[in-house]
Amino acid sequence: MITGIDGITVGNWTDENAATGCTVVIFPEGTIASGEIRGGAPASRDFALLHPDRMINRIDSVVLSGGSAFGLSACTGVMEFLEERGQGFPTAAGPVPIVVGMSLFDLNEGEPKKRPGAEEGKEAARSASSEKTDLGLVGAGTGATISKWKGRENAQPGGLGGAICRSGDLIVATLFAVNASGDIDDGSSSQSIADETFKFPEVLPFENTTIGVVVTNARLSKGECFLVSQSAHDGFAKALFPSHTEGDGDAAVVAATGQVDANLGTVRLLTTVAVEKAIRSVGIQP
Repeated sequence: MITGIDGITVGNWTDENAATGCTVVIFPEGTIASGEIRGGAPASRDFALLHPDRMINRIDSVVLSGGSAFGLSACTGVMEFLEERGQGFPTAAGPVPIVVGMSLFDLNEGEPKKRPGAEEGKEAARSASSEKTDLGLVGAGTGATISKWKGRENAQPGGLGGAICRSGDLIVATLFAVNASGDIDDGSSSQSIADETFKFPEVLPFENTTIGVVVTNARLSKGECFLVSQSAHDGFAKALFPSHTEGDGDAAVVAATGQVDANLGTVRLLTTVAVEKAIRSVGIQP
C-alpha cells in the first residue's frame, strides 16, 4: 500500500527458516523526513539526522530489519546500492546516501546467528519495486511477535502491516513491522488493569519493538514531518497496549515527497488513523 505514493519502491529479503528478514523503502529525490523514538530500547542507525535541528533534511531510504542491533548492518548494503546509482546527499567526494535504519529483536524465533547483513540489505534494495507490497510474515516482520508482556508463552505472531488513508489528492501511507511486547488491543487488556484482575508478569527488556515508516505526498518541512511523527505515535497508543514501554524500541519515520499542498492538521489526523490501521492489520494477515 505504501507504494501507492508516486516514486516509492519497497523490497523485502526474507529467511523463513531463520525467522528473520529486512524491508527496504526507497524514496524519490527531494523527499524530506523527520521522526521520533518513544520506546525505551531502540536499535537504530542515523536516526539523529532526522531531528529538526540537524542540517540534512533529505532522506534516501529507510531500512527495517530483524536481527536486533546486528541487523542494522543491512543499511550498509542499501547505501552501496544507492551510491552505485548516484543517489545521495551531494558532497565533493560524491553522493552519500542518507539511510536510516531501525531494527527489531527476533533472535528468539529462529536461528539467532542468522541476521540481515549488508548483502541481504542490498538484495532487498535490488528487489524494490512500485508493485503492491507484501505484508504479513515477510521482510522485517518475518520473525516478529506480539503479546509478550503477558509472558513469552503467550506470544502471538506479529508481522509487517500497512494501511493507506486519503483525503482528496492527499495520501498518507504506512508500513510497520510489529514486534510489540503489548497486545493489539480491543480494550480488554486495558480493562483488565482497571478491574485489577490482571497479575503483572516480569517483562524481558530489549526483546520487542514496533518500527515503521509513514509516507505522505504532502509538501511538508522537516519540522512539520517531526510533528506528524508525534501523531504517528498516537496511532501506536491506540492500537497497542501497552506501548512505548522501556522494553520496546518504538520508532517512526515520516517522509514527505512534496507532491501536493495539504493542511498539516489533516496530515496528522490521517497519520494517526493510518498507523493504527497498519498495526492492527497484522492480526488479520493470511
